[in-house]
Amino acid sequence: MATNLTTIVSSATKTVEISRDKPTVIIGERINPTGRKQVLAAFAAGDFEIARTDAIAQVEAGATMLDVNAGVPGADEPVLLTQVLRAVMEVTDVPLCIDTADPVALAAALSIYKGKALVNSCNGEERSLKAVLPVVKEYGAAVIGLCMDDDGIPGSPEARLKVAGKIINRAGQLGILIEDIVIDPLALTMGADSNAGFMALQTIELLVKEFGVNITMGASNISFGMPDRAYINSAFIAMAIHAGMTCPITNPLVTQVVTATLAADLSMGRDSYAMRWIKAYRKRLKAAEKAAAAAAA
Repeated sequence: MATNLTTIVSSATKTVEISRDKPTVIIGERINPTGRKQVLAAFAAGDFEIARTDAIAQVEAGATMLDVNAGVPGADEPVLLTQVLRAVMEVTDVPLCIDTADPVALAAALSIYKGKALVNSCNGEERSLKAVLPVVKEYGAAVIGLCMDDDGIPGSPEARLKVAGKIINRAGQLGILIEDIVIDPLALTMGADSNAGFMALQTIELLVKEFGVNITMGASNISFGMPDRAYINSAFIAMAIHAGMTCPITNPLVTQVVTATLAADLSMGRDSYAMRWIKAYRKRLKAAEKAAAAAAA
């Protein structure tokens, strides 16, 4: 088995270590206009208050990092992404994951970011490798590598492992250390393919065994189109953590997801004396009491 690696990211004042030897890092997914009409409209109008509000709420709910996406169709993404990034950095000091496929927007964002960001993302397509990896190297960032290439999304865990190897190799040729590469095995919706979750879990296990890299996923994708998504997401995340996932991109405002993550960490010996679990329990209890008092008033 490969050695478990540690990926270090930071803001101006806070450093986060991502590793299977440490508690799971939740990357909050909500600062993203994709599928959120209210965010899309606000960003298009140059209003970033919703990004500030979402940033504060996600960190309060348990996010250790935040994903920041400003993909508004027709917008000047380099300008818009830096504006959203600045708005988020005004209200929180957690490290950020800069989410764009545009290398110009990525360079603009990294040039104003204070710290070592995580870039979301690169993939095995030649266009992506040539455009994104040099920017990642220039700014000393860490990067997420998606297990897809010019032939699309591979249909087997072994083929996804091969794409990951290609990304790691090409990044290494540029001097990007393997510990600065986080691999996304891709979580596709089980609503379209009931084997999608199992394939993602198998891919995680192969990646950990072969490379020891840290693993992320857009974990909420697994339940898209399904009813009772919170229960699916929480069960899947717990299983993925056991398989080797270290930093899921998900919605920390879903209580079941955060609770499942804490329970998985506790079960795997990553919560000394259950202190994180107990602290979160007391926080939930206090919130429930507050809500009950407000309802009775």
